[in-house]
Amino acid sequence: MPLVPRWCPTLLSSQPSVSCHGKAEECIGLCRALLSALHWLLRCTAASAERLREGLEAGTPAAGEKQLAMCLQRLEKTLSSTKNRALLHIAKLEGASSWTAIEHSLLKLGEILANLSNPQLRSQAEQCGTLIRSIPTMLSVHAEQMHKTGFPTVHAVILLEGTMNLTGETQSLVEQLTMVKRMQHIPTPLFVLEIWKACFVGLIESPEGTEELKWTAFTFLKIPQVLVKLKKYSHGDKDFTEDVNCAFEFLLKLTPLLDKADQRCNCDCTDFLLQECGKQGLLSEASVNNLMAKRKADREHAPQQKSGENANIQPNIQLILRAEPTVTNILKTMDADHSKSPEGLLGVLGHMLSGKSLDLLLAAAAATGKLKSFARKFINLNEFTTYGSEESTKPASVRALLFDISFLMLCHVAQTYGSEVILSESRTGAEVPFFETWMQTCMPEEGKILNPDHPCFRPDSTKVESLVALLNNSSEMKLVQMKWHEACLSISAAILEILNAGENGVLAFESIQKITDNIKGKVCSLAVCAVAWLVAHVRMLGLDEREKSLQMIRQLAGPLFSENTLQFYNERVVIMNSILERMCADVLQQTATQIKFPSTGVDTMPYWNLLPPKRPIKEVLTDIFAKVLEKGWVDSRSIHIFDTLLHMGGVYWFCNNLIKELLKETRKEHTLRAVELLYSIFCLDMQQVTLVLLGHILPGLLTDSSKWHSLMDPPGTALAKLAVWCALSSYSSHKGQASTRQKKRHREDIEDYISLFPLDDVQPSKLMRLLSSNEDDANILSSPTDRSMSSSLSASQLHTVNMRDPLNRVLANLFLLISSILGSRTAGPHTQFVQWFMEECVDCLEQGGRGSVLQFMPFTTVSELVKVSAMSSPKVVLAITDLSLPLGRQVAAKAIAAL
Repeated sequence: MPLVPRWCPTLLSSQPSVSCHGKAEECIGLCRALLSALHWLLRCTAASAERLREGLEAGTPAAGEKQLAMCLQRLEKTLSSTKNRALLHIAKLEGASSWTAIEHSLLKLGEILANLSNPQLRSQAEQCGTLIRSIPTMLSVHAEQMHKTGFPTVHAVILLEGTMNLTGETQSLVEQLTMVKRMQHIPTPLFVLEIWKACFVGLIESPEGTEELKWTAFTFLKIPQVLVKLKKYSHGDKDFTEDVNCAFEFLLKLTPLLDKADQRCNCDCTDFLLQECGKQGLLSEASVNNLMAKRKADREHAPQQKSGENANIQPNIQLILRAEPTVTNILKTMDADHSKSPEGLLGVLGHMLSGKSLDLLLAAAAATGKLKSFARKFINLNEFTTYGSEESTKPASVRALLFDISFLMLCHVAQTYGSEVILSESRTGAEVPFFETWMQTCMPEEGKILNPDHPCFRPDSTKVESLVALLNNSSEMKLVQMKWHEACLSISAAILEILNAGENGVLAFESIQKITDNIKGKVCSLAVCAVAWLVAHVRMLGLDEREKSLQMIRQLAGPLFSENTLQFYNERVVIMNSILERMCADVLQQTATQIKFPSTGVDTMPYWNLLPPKRPIKEVLTDIFAKVLEKGWVDSRSIHIFDTLLHMGGVYWFCNNLIKELLKETRKEHTLRAVELLYSIFCLDMQQVTLVLLGHILPGLLTDSSKWHSLMDPPGTALAKLAVWCALSSYSSHKGQASTRQKKRHREDIEDYISLFPLDDVQPSKLMRLLSSNEDDANILSSPTDRSMSSSLSASQLHTVNMRDPLNRVLANLFLLISSILGSRTAGPHTQFVQWFMEECVDCLEQGGRGSVLQFMPFTTVSELVKVSAMSSPKVVLAITDLSLPLGRQVAAKAIAAL
């Protein structure tokens, strides 16, 4: 039997209880002593079991069993205390080698007890082993929500991404979804089910045309890739495959939803989805066949679709799945030397323009992360075709067409998926391609006001004069040796000359008509460049001065009915008119003007101009939120309205008014639903919303006693939950790239946040010297009431987190405020709110370690928090303390030992 260490009398007493009210270093010593005692107990138990097994006991076997039972009883009593296990958790982090010895002893004990005949003793030993093995992972166990079947946040995040961010990084979406799953403790089968439900809803309600194709690509190309990445986050491939299978079993029970999707897509959507999941290894072949058979049997009872007009139309799903490999082939074709076979390349591009081929290919490229590469190839082609020397008529025509088609395609991509897709990475010294220059300085976009007198619209006057002469005198546009980039940059000044000539009576209406016919007769890109300038010009004119410019836009928008046009003219005009309609939308609305663009039968701007006229935007915001809350989920149209209101009102106005709506709710189930919906709405610009919420709105509510009543339960609990969710989401993603939809917004200047939130971080070097000398001597922690030097010290400072980052600064100040509230003598709803906030942090986080928002909490807050009854738990202390730091472990040990 091993020697009895001096600490064992306490452990061998009938009620093991360890406490320490001394210095932090003494509490760490207690942790180590407890670990040594545990090791000794395990060795005693193993020795007793060994003697019993080999029959070496001097007395009867019953006496041997009694001794083993006594050892196991003491072991069980020691480990049954959560406080003891928490102290052992700290001791494990203090010394890895000591814990390795525990694991070896536990393994040896298991081998000895495997052949033990007494089932009661064996069961007791197994229970002790389970408790010991749970010590390293005691912070990672969360209960999942099995009682809920709908998760509006997941639904809304998927709808938002599918509607507004098809080009977004798959990894970003995976991380966002994983964060939501963890924060809301969603079981994997229900989580995957909610993703599929949202995809089918998005498909059903998507407007016909480009939006429908984008949703199809999102559902059948992007989401399977998202699930493949989610699979890597799960504990095992087999488990995740079973969860996906389970999710499909649930999905098949939603017959009305699937029938509606099949009717909209003119095919069996589930069949295609199952095939894709099978290809990606998300389902076994047997599961795919089984699920297909079930859906097939169910479809026999579905409402019969009308045969006739839809019977011969290929489903978009089939077209999108075929488009995906075509994108790869086109990218390879575009890599070839353009000078060797321009006619062959023109043939490929011509086919891309027919019907909805271009939108199919772009949607497939966007969903698979190839759109930026796609755009880059076309920018290179456009740059290559700007000028050709020593060419004859035919090569000049091919070059003009290649320039025109690439220019139109790039404009279409920029308008459909955002100009960020077009822009190349900034390289010092590298020459910026013509199209990028033109797009950044001359192309009208949402939220971008252009100056018609900008130097980009005022090129060399001799080039302008020669272009005006060419347009006015020639029966048709000259193509040979034409410098198309110069023509595009000169057309704005040429149009101004023509407008002035028309105003002064120098040019008759017929002459202007001939000029506009020449502009759009060969290459449509000239017409696009002309209208881009006219849009900027019209904004600067008075009401009675606009007619001539608007008339010219009308003349440029209509197709030219002539036999002398270049190849693919009709197809190019369709794209041109789509581009012009989007360019002119804002200015036409502002000037209350109508221009009828040739229709393709599909709404090219389905989500434009959704706000009701002559209504205050605050009313619109409260109404749309009330409707969304009543329904319990956000639809695509609502997402676009919220996005428009966010643009118009600004982040503070948007966030502040929605928080006011949340605080009005008095029913618990409504507040919880509101939190789930608000979080997903805030995903429109989570970074900026979080800065406003944590940096302005919460401090305002917590420091103004007249507003404390609004923080009472249930709205106060809901706001605490929302604040934590936003903080965690923003902190986990703010190192990454902003999404396309967020880049368009104004970014607050970092200096604004430094002046708004001045931190007491003077003389950091002196602070670090004090820390390094006091890290082992924790006298600074012995008196929690002493809030001088150590009152603002947090783990983030030891990790040297960049405090010039606005989010880091806001989080640090919020936790300083929380610490101040906990340390003050005034209690109220604001104190209760702080408790809810911290409880939610604990509930959402695996551990308050490096990379967590809790690293910004001052160490002194721990001793204040354990005074709150709901927070005085060893697990809570472990969760809120950064145990990766020696100082963090000392703080945790001191707080737990005093409980």
